[in-house]
Amino acid sequence: MAKKSFIKKTVQLSFLLISLISLGQHKNEVNATLDGTTKEIEIKQKFTYVNSSNNGLTALYFNDWNHAYANRNTALAKRFGEQFKRSLHLAKDKERGSTNIVSIVDQEYSGLDWNRIGNRDIIRVQLEKALEPGESIQLFFTYTVKLPNRKFTAYGYGPNDQYNLKDWYLTPVVYQDEWKLYDNMNLDDIYTDVANTSINFTYPEKLILTTNFDENSATSFSNGQYVQLRGTNRKSCEIILSRTKKFTKHVTRFLTVTTDLESAKYDDISQGISITKIGRYLEKQLGRYPHNNLLVSEFDYNRSPLYGINQLPSFIRPYEEQFQFEMKFLKTSIHSFLKETLFLNPREERWVTDAIANYLMIKYVEEHYPKQKLAGKLSRLWGFKSFHLAQMDFNEQYALFSMLSARKNIDQALTTPNDSLIRFNEKIANSYKAGLGMAYLSEYLGEQKIDSSISSFYKEHNLNPKVNASDFRNEIEKFADKEIDWFFDEYVSTRKKIDYKIKSIEKTEDSITFTIKNKRGTKVPISLFGLQKDSVISKYWFSEIDTSRTFTIPRIGEDRLVLNYDQKIPEFNQRDNWKTLNGFFSSNKKLKFQFFKDTEDPYYNQIFYVPIVNFNVYDGVTPGMRLYNKTFLERPFQYDISPTYSFLEKTLVGKASFRYRKYHGETGLYVSNYSFTGSTSHFQVNSRFSTLTPAISFGWRPDDLISNRRQSLLFRYRSVFRNIDENIVGEIDTQPDYSVLNVRYWDVDNDIINYTSWFLDAQHSNDFTKLAFEMEYRKLFENNRQFNIRFYAGKFLRNKTNSDFFSFALDRPTDYLFDLAYLGRSEDSGIFSQQIIIAEGGFKSQLDNPFANDWIATTNASTNIWRWIEAYGDLGYIKNKGENARFVYDSGVRLNLVTDYFELYFPVYSNRGWEIAQPYYGERIRFIVTLSPRTLIGLFTRKWF
Repeated sequence: MAKKSFIKKTVQLSFLLISLISLGQHKNEVNATLDGTTKEIEIKQKFTYVNSSNNGLTALYFNDWNHAYANRNTALAKRFGEQFKRSLHLAKDKERGSTNIVSIVDQEYSGLDWNRIGNRDIIRVQLEKALEPGESIQLFFTYTVKLPNRKFTAYGYGPNDQYNLKDWYLTPVVYQDEWKLYDNMNLDDIYTDVANTSINFTYPEKLILTTNFDENSATSFSNGQYVQLRGTNRKSCEIILSRTKKFTKHVTRFLTVTTDLESAKYDDISQGISITKIGRYLEKQLGRYPHNNLLVSEFDYNRSPLYGINQLPSFIRPYEEQFQFEMKFLKTSIHSFLKETLFLNPREERWVTDAIANYLMIKYVEEHYPKQKLAGKLSRLWGFKSFHLAQMDFNEQYALFSMLSARKNIDQALTTPNDSLIRFNEKIANSYKAGLGMAYLSEYLGEQKIDSSISSFYKEHNLNPKVNASDFRNEIEKFADKEIDWFFDEYVSTRKKIDYKIKSIEKTEDSITFTIKNKRGTKVPISLFGLQKDSVISKYWFSEIDTSRTFTIPRIGEDRLVLNYDQKIPEFNQRDNWKTLNGFFSSNKKLKFQFFKDTEDPYYNQIFYVPIVNFNVYDGVTPGMRLYNKTFLERPFQYDISPTYSFLEKTLVGKASFRYRKYHGETGLYVSNYSFTGSTSHFQVNSRFSTLTPAISFGWRPDDLISNRRQSLLFRYRSVFRNIDENIVGEIDTQPDYSVLNVRYWDVDNDIINYTSWFLDAQHSNDFTKLAFEMEYRKLFENNRQFNIRFYAGKFLRNKTNSDFFSFALDRPTDYLFDLAYLGRSEDSGIFSQQIIIAEGGFKSQLDNPFANDWIATTNASTNIWRWIEAYGDLGYIKNKGENARFVYDSGVRLNLVTDYFELYFPVYSNRGWEIAQPYYGERIRFIVTLSPRTLIGLFTRKWF
């Protein structure tokens, strides 16, 4: 009897709690009809808004993220421009998405004033009277959603009646003392209030619907289908529509999963076993999933894949099918699991879910695949297994990718909002650093404490709309038995680097005394391992090291002491982490010659070599060997030596460079470079030039790292030495050797919509002093027309030369500093003379008397006629000493195939008249071509960094 009474009271209390929750819960009722012809959704929406805040609200705000595709001035369009993506800017109107709101009325059927905040993806609804705390109001929306083409972000409609709908209807903005107004920037981080939502969705026939909501009352009728979708304590409804059945439902003891993830070489039964295995793991680590169905889609995986080797084409992927499938499913399911249940601010507190998700992935591999290598089966291949990359464990990729950002000085604090992260950090580095931080804590506090804190945090705060990052900190601190303020105050909240070294060491028969130096001043714990040969025989943790601190440990047979031996700590530099106890000479690292670039091995001095081939007219094809020390992670000191052999000249040529790079702060003056370079090649038959150049440069960048603006100041002293063939000595009217002091300041904003750059250049030598100024501007207009304009002006302050070798040039500078990548720098006829590099005057026609030994001023302009076909025109004045200034001009057609990389110029009219009608017109066509692999790679990597 007592037991029945207890059960009855428990049930009553549960219903009471549910009722109280429901009273404070928004209610969302949507009637939506998708038109497969127009790609529009007609929506009538009834929204019951409950004011759960402590303040009266005179206006309500709603997210309208579908409107982000409406024009070229939205936050999404600007974000694309920063990432060098022109798709949304150049889109046709029919491809764009938008929201057309017909009316908004309240429960009294009074029309409410509303407006879109500027050009943002947010609707503001003005209320008739203030909505006091605890009160509710019903709003009725009537509007049409025009879906975007999915080519922009993968959301919207695609070919063959494919639809991916996310954030497609109006949802309430979160109010926490202030409105959290965020625009759609393709970051998948909408911040919206939780609601109980029902959607009556009508859609075209023959389409198959998959959703993260519960499905009820599905029916078909003439030319259409209807389904009722329900979601309790949900943020938004996702819908995937297609003509083919792709999704399979897996019902396990732990959760029900709907997924289209599959592997052609991994059979269905095995896939089901793996899904059950992962479901068990998630329940163990987090707890029971509170909804009826977890949607795990290929679409979501493609939005956030496993970066790195995993993205190789399927026919060369190095992993076993089971491992590949499980890692793919694990990553996608964890993120879907957390997204649907942990309602943190995804724009400002994403690091918490990243930390949990990536830690669980690290832990899963440690438990189930402890011997898995990062390179998979490739690590066993002859010729590759000697690489350090082949020897790295799979989980070492987290440190590798997060450190890639840190070594480039572009790392950002984990607490940086999503919309302020550069793309590489937003997609890869920050999430990996967050997971690595949890693994670091696990190693320091003990795995059980971190596992318990994550599980407790999830159980206490899942489906809680008020959860925040401080709750996560409180849970970890509750289980920690050591002080961990350093983790949140330094590791999470700053971009400070971790870097320790063993400074000195003394040993006796029974003890070892050593000093650990904190090179960066970041006060975090550091681990120390004692090794006997390659076996770990002791391990210690040390903390509270401000600058340096001396410790003594017992000696139990160690022959080496190594900091962070297991590399669990994301340390900036591990090359100075060890000391031998066997004498000075044995402490020297071994030299390791290795083919091609590799990851950094802290226990070797690595020298890489790779065959190379260069080309110019006078040396011909020049094969050689490149020797360098640059790993995948950037190093402060780098050398690059590239000797090659000229078959035409039957001699060695090539170049060498030595550079030390010093990074400073995150913004402002952020980098200094100190370099010394030398090169030697031929500029004519049997005529060699050699250069030696010491240089110092400084770089600045703005507070907004997403901005593509950069400024730099260069000081260099270039010495040129020439050995000239005796047959052409008479043709050289300058001294064979000379030196030039060069100072240049650049200011470049490399924006795809509004590109601006300018520089001021000063040069001084024994025979001349000159100044030059260049400014360039490119504008991509809203009608998709691009306009380019460039201005160049140069003036000799003194000029004692008797030739045009150092003069300003209209179309083809002599390049006496040997900066330009001419294929045939001395050619005045033939195909190689038609190569053009836009410098100095920037003209495309080869005019008579193109040099100026006094001053020059030119303007170059172009605009597109159709797509990549442009019209160009150049005009200017050049003046030589003792002569009047001459007016020069030319015009023609430009094929702008890849700007600055591959272009063709067809002159039409100039000072020479109608060039197109003159003989040998083919010899007047000019071209730009880039053969440098490094430059070409930059074309593809610029959107990441």
